Amino acid sequence: MQPVAIGIFCKTPAAGHSKTRLSPPLRPDECARLSACFIRDLAATIGEAARDVSATGYAVYTPAGSEAGVRALLPPGFRLLPQCEGDFGTRLVTAMCELLAAGHAGAIMVNADSPTLPAGILRAAADATRRGGVVLSPALDGGYTLIGLSRMHARLFEDIPWSTSAVHQATVERAAEIGVPVVNVPGWYDVDDAETLALLQSELAGEPLPFAQAGLRGAAAPATRAYLAARAAPQRARSAR
Repeated sequence: MQPVAIGIFCKTPAAGHSKTRLSPPLRPDECARLSACFIRDLAATIGEAARDVSATGYAVYTPAGSEAGVRALLPPGFRLLPQCEGDFGTRLVTAMCELLAAGHAGAIMVNADSPTLPAGILRAAADATRRGGVVLSPALDGGYTLIGLSRMHARLFEDIPWSTSAVHQATVERAAEIGVPVVNVPGWYDVDDAETLALLQSELAGEPLPFAQAGLRGAAAPATRAYLAARAAPQRARSAR
């Protein structure tokens, strides 16, 4: 059975270029460190899922020349695929085409902003991708956390209002337009601003996520958890004085 490719669509962390919507409350260097933790944790979860569903992990990265930086965040066995030039849709289409052309049974692209994405969602997405259609995990902000295809349908990425709350709905409409069935696996959330950072911190503190499907728990995200705890420690110490 040919493996499904599961790629993290990511930018190699660099201060001033990573998670810029989180500054403030974070400094640019802190945004880059947190982004690195997100990639590290998500890659570990993909590795966990891959053991159950025959999948190969990829970092689909930019910019060119940053291979060493992204490689340092990945577990053994992960592969690297550079993003092409162009807008978001072009880069996404090209990466998925390359993974499918490499002989994978399907290609799944996962955003790099969901460090607690459960392995169960990835397993469900891999299984559904093998069966065809377009597989989506709706994001809390109206986008999608992942998209999976076993056959390329470029129209799914055309005329999409990227970075808006209409991305998921527009993609569903494109699928209906070209007669491609949609399979929604459970949804999750992206961490891309102060509000969703607070949601992440609440989740890591043990608070239930109000939107999560019953019984679905987030991944442990140890790197993210450790970094946020270390960052908060001096603040707690000052408050205790």
